[in-house]
Amino acid sequence: MIKKQIIVFAVLMTSFSIFAQTYITNVTIADVEKQKLIPNQTVVITNDVITNIAKSNKIKIPEKASIIDGSNKYLFPGFVDAHIHFFQNGGLYTRPDVMNLQKYKSYDEEIAHAKSDMETKLRRYLQNGITTVVDVGANYHFLNQRKDFTDKAFSPSIFITGPLLTTYEPKVYENLGIDEPFTLTKTIEDGIHGVKEQLQYSPDFIKIWYIAGADGLSVEESAHKNLPIIKAIIEEAHKNNLKVAVHATERITAQLAVENGADFLVHSIDDEILKDDFVQLMKKNKTIICPTLIVNNGYFNTFGQNINMSNHELQKADPYQLGSLLDLKHLSDTTLVNNYKNYANGEKSINDLKKLNAISMENLKILSDAGVLIATGTDAGNIGTLHASSYLAELKAMQKSGMNTWQIIQASTINGAKIFNKEEEFGTVSIGKKANLVLLDANPIDDIENVSKINVVINKGKVFKPNELLKDTPADLAQRQLNAYNFRNIEAFLEPYAEDVAVYMYPDKLLYTGKETMRKQYASMFDNMPNLHCELKERIVQGNIVIDKELVQFGDEMLEAVAIYHIENNKIKKVYFIQ
Repeated sequence: MIKKQIIVFAVLMTSFSIFAQTYITNVTIADVEKQKLIPNQTVVITNDVITNIAKSNKIKIPEKASIIDGSNKYLFPGFVDAHIHFFQNGGLYTRPDVMNLQKYKSYDEEIAHAKSDMETKLRRYLQNGITTVVDVGANYHFLNQRKDFTDKAFSPSIFITGPLLTTYEPKVYENLGIDEPFTLTKTIEDGIHGVKEQLQYSPDFIKIWYIAGADGLSVEESAHKNLPIIKAIIEEAHKNNLKVAVHATERITAQLAVENGADFLVHSIDDEILKDDFVQLMKKNKTIICPTLIVNNGYFNTFGQNINMSNHELQKADPYQLGSLLDLKHLSDTTLVNNYKNYANGEKSINDLKKLNAISMENLKILSDAGVLIATGTDAGNIGTLHASSYLAELKAMQKSGMNTWQIIQASTINGAKIFNKEEEFGTVSIGKKANLVLLDANPIDDIENVSKINVVINKGKVFKPNELLKDTPADLAQRQLNAYNFRNIEAFLEPYAEDVAVYMYPDKLLYTGKETMRKQYASMFDNMPNLHCELKERIVQGNIVIDKELVQFGDEMLEAVAIYHIENNKIKKVYFIQ
């Protein structure tokens, strides 16, 4: 009997020892469902679950407990980006069907980079407070690769589908095997087979690319012609307990999709203002919609070279993909470049984009006010819509549409969980839910930009400081200041530099010291110099030293230069120029 008691006690002690508890004390909690803030709370996290929430004076904290002081801070559910693409990188070369620049960078290189970069993308999402991502159009490679990150604490939760089922496929994507992002479905049988083929890869849902008009018919005729295939795909998916997301940007394709059981519309309807019968159909069928307001601007602003990147993007985006968006300024095929630039800056394109944006925003307000569920998503990975860092711009666009801040926060948290009926698992700060949380230093209800003022991110119960999730390499720092130089953004340009940076003319002539002196040197140039652009010709990285060979345009003058950056303590400490 004594021996048995000892064994039981040992088992209990072993079980107790595996419990990891974290206490977030004196924090203000966001109740996203009731749209209110609850001050002076303590949240208890045991392993990866929220196990208790109470007033701070009601919870006794054990000695040597892991404590996060939440005083003057705000605890929100982790955010959801309900529309991304891992197979696209967000830079200039990622969509050869839209802009074919393969003579400069092959699509094979883009594919290889997307595969090798998946971990970095996931870390970047978590760094930005995004604890759940939904890939609404991938391929069989990424359906397999996501398994590598299922149990990784640094990885957001991933919901993912396979290739998009479509009646139209751009030729550049044909015959890519497991890397092909589309499955061509010309018949009902093709559609059913397209669903069945994905089942072996365990997708979380099925996605339809409902493209009308590519067959030469009018949009309405084409939509009705392909409807039997769309309907068959939805029925087959539902038969296998899989929800269906549909790309349908016209009212007619969206309506036909919803009437036939679509669960999730992944874009705004942008061709006409919605009438009440469509709104009521969405409500009746409990269809969720993801507006993706900024993605079209990303394309047109890139093609027209009218890009305006915020400090947030310049500091948080993948610096190389962001930098590539300005490559049109120096690619050798000037005829191609000028054709795109003239197209994007033409009066018709400008007016068409304004109309599309206006309709999309008005429709979002109509749907949101009517109580249709909205889920925040960026369509990240497309040209000009960068992974993770573009999330804030999407939130600001939703606000511009007329949604209030609480509605936007709901769309970015609990509504994302509802896409897959996971609202009992995550999406609110509640007992029993997953500890996927973001602790903010300022209140986003006062200012939506405060979602970027992240103190810590808690994912799967683990606590991360944003700068520890993804550390800048010496090359990253050099690239970020180069990007900011090209965007004439003095604050983002200075950010990678040490306060006491020293600038030399090679080999040892000191020009000046200090970031404030550097500010005076560059701010005036950014404000006044026409045609300012620095093209990186070659880069060598040796330890903490980065050597850039550059071609710099000052007005009508072109100058070859070499810049040598010395990095210390994750800042650029010294710069040597060779001219």
